[in-house]
Amino acid sequence: MAKEKEKITQELGVNDQTPREIVAELDKYIVGQDEAKKSVAIALRNRWRSHKLPDEMRDDVIPKNILMIGSTGVGKTEIARRLAKLVKAPFIKVEATKFTEVGYVGRDVESIIRDLAQTAVRMVRKQRTEEVKEKAAANAIERLLDVLVPEPKRSQNPLGKLFGNADSDATPAVEEDTKKPGREFVRKRLLAGKMEDQVIELEVADHAKPMVGMFSGSSLEGMGDNLQDMVSSLMPKRMRKRKVTVATARKILEQEEAEKLIDMEEVSETAVELAERSGIVFLDEIDKVAVKGSSSGPDVSREGVQRDILPIVEGSTVMTKYGPVKTDYILFIAAGAFHTAKPSDLIPELQGRFPIRVELKSLLKADFEKILTEPQNALLKQYKALLQTEGLALDFRADAIERIADLAEHVNEQSEDIGARRLHTLLEKLLEQISFEAPDMVKDGKTEVVIDAAYVDERLKDIAKNRDLSQFIL
Repeated sequence: MAKEKEKITQELGVNDQTPREIVAELDKYIVGQDEAKKSVAIALRNRWRSHKLPDEMRDDVIPKNILMIGSTGVGKTEIARRLAKLVKAPFIKVEATKFTEVGYVGRDVESIIRDLAQTAVRMVRKQRTEEVKEKAAANAIERLLDVLVPEPKRSQNPLGKLFGNADSDATPAVEEDTKKPGREFVRKRLLAGKMEDQVIELEVADHAKPMVGMFSGSSLEGMGDNLQDMVSSLMPKRMRKRKVTVATARKILEQEEAEKLIDMEEVSETAVELAERSGIVFLDEIDKVAVKGSSSGPDVSREGVQRDILPIVEGSTVMTKYGPVKTDYILFIAAGAFHTAKPSDLIPELQGRFPIRVELKSLLKADFEKILTEPQNALLKQYKALLQTEGLALDFRADAIERIADLAEHVNEQSEDIGARRLHTLLEKLLEQISFEAPDMVKDGKTEVVIDAAYVDERLKDIAKNRDLSQFIL
């Protein structure tokens, strides 16, 4: 069992991509910010390296937490999002502004680790479900056959019971002979997919809806989860009848059978170990809890959040419903714009726990041009695909792309620098009229619209000329 657990932890917990491969994957979606990508890639690779060390040395190697500093819209959150899809480890992204000091109204910081443990359980459970998929599917077919070809009811003669009439059992013996061939016939039709749309009545467990908000917003949050689980385990399962198609019934029964085959206690143990050794927490908006100088009022709570985060980042044990989780080897990546505050405004102990500092650069015209065209989810590709659904083809000329990028850089310099988010606003304003008239244009026989620099200047002329740009854009 220990070897099996170690195997699962290695499969799920560690990425085997090289730093270069990780950066190449991030390059598909994020333009520039090579330094930040490199730091994240090295941190992930160090996870892989630490798992290869002997046990006595592995315990001494703690992850080097990262602090990403950069204005909004330069790619901090996008790196986190893409990282979440890339890694095979429990990953959770949270905003520091959601949490408050213990004693104030709001979530306590320990809920970060509880959520991470929940993510780990979901990952291990999904893998275990895949492992028993075939067995669960076979069991589901048998249960479906029980519904489609029910066992014949024995004809009960009330007088036979009184007088011990043995003839009442004679009829079922004949029916039993005919039952098996009928069951095999239906099985063949089921496996051939010929009964998928047939509606049947299925008895399923009635899962009680979670008590949303119970104990939330306090340090008793975890107690609320445990109490809810305890009550649900004591109560007998209620069953209810549903009318569903055979296709839907198969999915429901496969899920129920998979749950029976999975040992949830073993899943919890593996998940806790996975969260401890391979968990990654992305802590966004960390600058919003930084406090400048000595202050009072709400800033007291914000400094309290830092003090509460500190033991978790340093290494402590958090109780979850799956068991205690040690945070010593969890990788923390913090990010913030730090417009009004500086990293030095964080309490010194917390600063010391983020030894790797990465500054993300503001985006320039060349970056905006790449963002518009190069990534797999590039903005221009999105708008083209959206309008293509109406039958209208958009053709962005090179001079138009250059002009949009130039405007984005100009507006960011003159007003607030909101990075790539500026492009969303510019493009919405640029394509506002086309998006509105697209269905009518197609009806009139127009199937293509060419967007060049002249069209960009015409639609965005107010922004280009007016010095008080903020009144036009955000």
